[in-house]
Amino acid sequence: MQLLLPFAVAILMISIGMSLNVPELVQNWRTFTRSSWAKLLFATFIFPPALILLLVRIFPLNPSEQIGLFMVAVAPGAPLLTRNIAKKGFDRQLAASYQVWGALMTPIMIPLVVLATGKLYDRDIWIPPRMLLAEIASKQFLPLLLGMMLKRFAPAFSRKVDTGLNFLGNAILTIFMVAILFKMGPALREVTPWVFVVAAILAFACIAVVFWLRTKSRAASFTLALSNANRHVGLALLLSGRYLHHKDALPAVASYALVSAILMIVLARLARPFSAQADSRLAPAERSIN
Repeated sequence: MQLLLPFAVAILMISIGMSLNVPELVQNWRTFTRSSWAKLLFATFIFPPALILLLVRIFPLNPSEQIGLFMVAVAPGAPLLTRNIAKKGFDRQLAASYQVWGALMTPIMIPLVVLATGKLYDRDIWIPPRMLLAEIASKQFLPLLLGMMLKRFAPAFSRKVDTGLNFLGNAILTIFMVAILFKMGPALREVTPWVFVVAAILAFACIAVVFWLRTKSRAASFTLALSNANRHVGLALLLSGRYLHHKDALPAVASYALVSAILMIVLARLARPFSAQADSRLAPAERSIN
């Protein structure tokens, strides 16, 4: 069971690599100004944990629930669901670009955010960047590079298996989530309803804050919004147990995974026709990122 999640992530990253257009990825990065990069960094790495620090002062959560949701807020960039949803009228290449950028920034931003937060509570908490880099390299970058190499040296094979790999990765992920929820049924029933309320607020806020950016299209806005809500629950759970010593944070982390998945699916269904209709009214001059 413990191998299912990393296996699903690896398959999805291979699939992303096989569909990744490197020139378009670089072009997506170049279209952002310094101001846009600063806003995206804030929306991805700073705003979510800051919001949780505020919410845990308002809602009655126990320490494990607080830690679990905080680490979910700290860890962005899961490759789960985003690519599958992005195919339905969203910007597929932008989703991949965001995934790569988020993974590159994770070893820098997570240790700094956790260290600064620990100082607020008179605690010294240091997450070694090399550990995060090794985790991301093995779970995300190596499968991504494998997918890119397959696309480069075996393009016909890549086109043939790309959709199947994406379906397989999401199917394994779904099986994993159903199994975890079934196994955790008694524990989830013990979770206070406030956990689901805070998780829903966090997921909705991660989506809403992205619209503060002025993107090249509505499709780009919705793609970044869904990507930002898609937090890395696996990494959050790992860090909660290893560095914050709360191995019982799983129910809170699973609650966010459940709530955010529902919210992202609903938003994807609502966003597709709205995105297409809004973009059809945009003049070419309005499509650049400011």
